Amino acid sequence: MLEKLVFATLKEQKASRRWGIFFKALTLLVVVFALSAYFDFSWTGSDGETLGRHTALIEVEGSIESEGSGSAAVVIPALNKAFSDTGSVAVVLHINSPGGSPVQAGMIVDEMIRLRKGYPGKPLYVVVDEICASGCYYIAAGADRIYVNKASIIGSIGVLMDGFGFTGIMEKVGVERRLLTAGENKGFMDPFSPLTEKHKQHAQTMLNEIHEQFIQVVRNGRGKRLKETPEMFSGLFWTGAKSIDMGLADAYGTVDSVARDVIKAEDIVDYTQHEGLPERVLKKFGAAMGAGAMKSAVETARPSLH
Repeated sequence: MLEKLVFATLKEQKASRRWGIFFKALTLLVVVFALSAYFDFSWTGSDGETLGRHTALIEVEGSIESEGSGSAAVVIPALNKAFSDTGSVAVVLHINSPGGSPVQAGMIVDEMIRLRKGYPGKPLYVVVDEICASGCYYIAAGADRIYVNKASIIGSIGVLMDGFGFTGIMEKVGVERRLLTAGENKGFMDPFSPLTEKHKQHAQTMLNEIHEQFIQVVRNGRGKRLKETPEMFSGLFWTGAKSIDMGLADAYGTVDSVARDVIKAEDIVDYTQHEGLPERVLKKFGAAMGAGAMKSAVETARPSLH
């Protein structure tokens, strides 16, 4: 019995060591894969070594915000990489967005204008999918040409600042708001305090200023192609077919048709900056969701191009 017990113990220790080695190797493999995804390692060499004549593609999907595919931190590096590649003959921004942050949109369009000047022989086109409204159109206006589908939604050239006021409900249920500030306007746009006429006028002045910036970007980008009407900058939006008539867009087209018929370079290379494995894992386990919920709970109202 003692002999059997000793051999059983030794067998169990060997099995434990084998499993330990297995899990250590698996952990090392995951770490190596995560690092390669995070730093976007390439196993085919640099772009200049592997890519021939092609159309450079950058996808922009969803809201134009400080995070996600529509953020300046994601779009600008992709633009620089696409323009600097000697094999790319033109750059196409494939856009599908309802708009978002005027700051992010402004940063992106400024970089687009800079790159167009730095690479005058390399055109920048925008191809619209379902929608290109507000902050998205702010970006699109910085391109050489805009291609749409006849049913795409285009426009919404305006600015908004929204929020909620709970003062009426608080009075009914007997809740008192205790807000202490250093600075008479520090509680500006607090949803639990009444909105004063002074604060309302100040907010409207800011919105008007950002709206004028938006209008100027559109006028500069579209130039004489723009057929201005009183409603063009009112926040309304139109179909792709109507937007061509108004000079907000240039022609019908898809990524493939623009690459084939306009650029004459059918080979398309995607330069979109995608999330690495660590970001995807964090989001899967709810880290990003939790951070977003906290941000929404404490963030005050701000101007938005939607």
